[in-house]
Amino acid sequence: MPYDEELGSRIQTMLTGRPGVVQKKMFGGVGFMLNGNMACGVHKEFLIARIGPANDQAALALPNVRPFDMTGHPMTGWVMVSAPGFASDTDLARWVEMSWEYALSLPPK
Repeated sequence: MPYDEELGSRIQTMLTGRPGVVQKKMFGGVGFMLNGNMACGVHKEFLIARIGPANDQAALALPNVRPFDMTGHPMTGWVMVSAPGFASDTDLARWVEMSWEYALSLPPK
């Protein structure tokens, strides 16, 4: 299944002009990297958000959010958000900013 290109474009628009951002095709979708670290992306119809372990439990308690799990082993600090969770630009921006802030806290690769 191809990824949601419209969602990818929305994220790209939000990140345009920010230093250190690279868009990269990966895991059958697209990822947005900051200084070599994945911040967020799109897999199939889901937003992938790298929010950090400290934000896991609060995010997973929200509707339309589940653990990011492509291999049978959920990744700590990552979530998958279904379309109702990022329908508005405000909701999407919240996830993108949380991912951006976490990626900024990581050492460059």
